[in-house]
Amino acid sequence: MSLRRQRLFAYACLALSMSLVGSYVALSKPLVAAIPVFLLAWMRFGIGGLAMLPWLRKPADEPLIDSRMRLLLFLESFLGNFLFSICMLYGVSMTSAVSAGVVMASIPSVVAVFSWLFLRERIAARIWLAVACAVCGMALLGGASPSAATRAEAGASETPWLGNLLVFGAVLCEAAYAVIGKKLTRTISAKRITALINLWGFALITPLGIYSALRFDVRDLPSPIWLLLVFYSLAASVWSVWLWMTGLKRVPAAQGGVFTVMLPVSAALVGVIALHEPLSGLQLAAFALALAGVLLATWPPRATA
Repeated sequence: MSLRRQRLFAYACLALSMSLVGSYVALSKPLVAAIPVFLLAWMRFGIGGLAMLPWLRKPADEPLIDSRMRLLLFLESFLGNFLFSICMLYGVSMTSAVSAGVVMASIPSVVAVFSWLFLRERIAARIWLAVACAVCGMALLGGASPSAATRAEAGASETPWLGNLLVFGAVLCEAAYAVIGKKLTRTISAKRITALINLWGFALITPLGIYSALRFDVRDLPSPIWLLLVFYSLAASVWSVWLWMTGLKRVPAAQGGVFTVMLPVSAALVGVIALHEPLSGLQLAAFALALAGVLLATWPPRATA
């Protein structure tokens, strides 16, 4: 395969990865309407864990995990898997998939701020401009006051602001996940990190999952919900991670970050096309600001001579 084809393949992997993330954020809305949140999260980690059993094996050339790395793995799972899933699932149940997509578009900007705070990385002026775009987009979204009929059409609750706030909590968890992941990938393979944090997530959610399972009969779920559950579990735990890591092998991280724009785009498209959600003028304006922030935060810098 030529170098050009390798790069095109990498671009396709990165774009498909973020598209999958955006689609399962949107498609989790009908899932939380049919399955209790804790049970849904438990089943997601369980299905994903079964698919990744071979990834738990330690490669021969990988060092043993010390106590510090175990703590980082726990925090990675607690923040990036456990709390992220709870905030995201409860959040999308209270707001629209379009609004969730706008909020999720702030992930690159929040990651930049966290990297500056905790990793002492230098942040360029355009990154701060991206943060300002994300803040303005979310403020504009908060200023949108859809009618009761519009909320009912979108399947949102009477308090969409709380749903948006919970989704932003998921954004903070995802940013912490990215910062901690930078430390983990120095010594542990991406596949094994994914499998280990999924295992931690399954352990953390198991008590709540069992509690919910005892009060819910999964036999009543229709076949389409089961199919959607399997897709959600594999997309969230396996496919999106594998595609992202495969693409980054051939593309610089700064350039790969541009493809995070596909996350809010796919979430909004799924919300509008598949879930038949309305798209208001304010939401569209907030969406445009959020995308501008994503592009500013992730566009690779110009090469110097």
